[in-house]
Amino acid sequence: MSGAPVLWVDASSGASGDMLLGALAGLGVPVGVMAEAVDKVAPGQVELHAEDVRRAGFAATRCHVEVADDQPHRTWRDVERLLAGAGLHEDVRALAHDVFSRLAEAEGAVHGCDPAEVHFHEVGALDAIADVVGVCAGVVHLGGHDGLPRVVVSAVALGGGTVRSAHGTLGVPPPAVVELLRGVPSYGGPVDLELCTPTGAALLTTLADAWGPQPAMAVDRVGVGAGGRDPEGHANVLRVLTGHGVPTSSTGADAGSSAPYLLETNVDDLDPRLWPGVITALLEAGASDAWLTPILMKKGRPAHTLAVLVPAPLLEGVRREVYRHTSTIGLRQQRVGKHALDRSMGEVVVDGERIAVKVARLDGEVLNAQPEFEDVAAAARALGRPATHVMAEAVALAAGAGGDVPRPPAGSP
Repeated sequence: MSGAPVLWVDASSGASGDMLLGALAGLGVPVGVMAEAVDKVAPGQVELHAEDVRRAGFAATRCHVEVADDQPHRTWRDVERLLAGAGLHEDVRALAHDVFSRLAEAEGAVHGCDPAEVHFHEVGALDAIADVVGVCAGVVHLGGHDGLPRVVVSAVALGGGTVRSAHGTLGVPPPAVVELLRGVPSYGGPVDLELCTPTGAALLTTLADAWGPQPAMAVDRVGVGAGGRDPEGHANVLRVLTGHGVPTSSTGADAGSSAPYLLETNVDDLDPRLWPGVITALLEAGASDAWLTPILMKKGRPAHTLAVLVPAPLLEGVRREVYRHTSTIGLRQQRVGKHALDRSMGEVVVDGERIAVKVARLDGEVLNAQPEFEDVAAAARALGRPATHVMAEAVALAAGAGGDVPRPPAGSP
């Protein structure tokens, strides 16, 4: 299989920076790759090393971050300068920048101050810088030449009880974690310990492309990262599964958790001139389709129903775009089944201009052969002919071929 890998992060026992480092090492990411990136940000000040450990009887990898004891508190402005001046891979720098930016915004919201001047306290120390930069370097390494991997994250376990911090004793989850996990699935428990740290929450929310159960994938490797504690009766670990996506059935009954979602909302207070941009934004975010239906609401108010068809793994991102680009404050959503004809692409040639044709078959019988309008329009412009004439000729050529419209040989006119 080719293409960027898929990562599923099982955060059902929480998440922290060192747990993610350990899981990446367990997947086979060389510790030296992560350590080298950290050293570019803090030369000679941090050491990483991994060891095999057990947590509640399960084998795991513990990644130790060793730094000098006396570390200054740093603001987001300080950390930003460190990242900007380091010789990092651009993807690593961008990810690490986003993680710390999220942390700063969360702390700023909690404490009511400018994010640029937030003192990170524990988070700003070199060990947390090592966690963030090391994890980002490990994820980029897993993507290789195919680009960043797609990351799906389970609902995040937060724990319970209280935790000591630079601000005193706080309830779990602490305020920064709550702020960071706004809008994503999380839950309390299953034990009275802090299971998700602010660094872990910031890393997950930066890396995640989607949230939910393990997607359809062929698993290649499993990495299990250990937290520092080994409480009785609880496996303090984070798992990361990596592999490649696999095709799923096109029918809702067989597709199970991969069945697409239909999002709908009625909107009566959006400037109609904005709708084309809204639909474009949703399609760019990964929606399979998006459309508007004029409706009449109570008291005779004219409005539109926005409907969006979304692949399950992209639900969270597309839903977020609906809220960002429209005035709605709520959405209806439901899983929908789908049956699709077998489809293939062919090509016809009209006066030397190539036009792609989508051919649909049922049990081998051609039921539809439809030219792609973008190609028709481009051919019409090139030939100086009306698009209606070019479309009619392309349809006739496709029909005359009985739907058997393979691509012309390379180099043909």
